[in-house]
Amino acid sequence: MRIFKKYFPALIAKYVRTFFRGRLYIHGRGGYEFENGKVVMPPEADQVHRATVQELNHKIAEITKKAA
Repeated sequence: MRIFKKYFPALIAKYVRTFFRGRLYIHGRGGYEFENGKVVMPPEADQVHRATVQELNHKIAEITKKAA
C-alpha cells in the first residue's frame, strides 16, 4: 500500500501503471484499489471518489498511449 501525501494525478497514474495491482491512499481523498493497471471504482463511491477514479484512469490512458 502506497500513501500519497498530495494529489498529483500524473505521479499516481505512473505508480498504478507500474505496479498493475494493489492499493493506495491519497490524503484528503481516501483509499483506492487498482487492478489490471486501472483504478477500480469503490462500491460506495461519493463524488470525490468518482472524479478521482475518472481522472486517474484518464491519465493512465494518456501515459499508455504515449508509450505505444
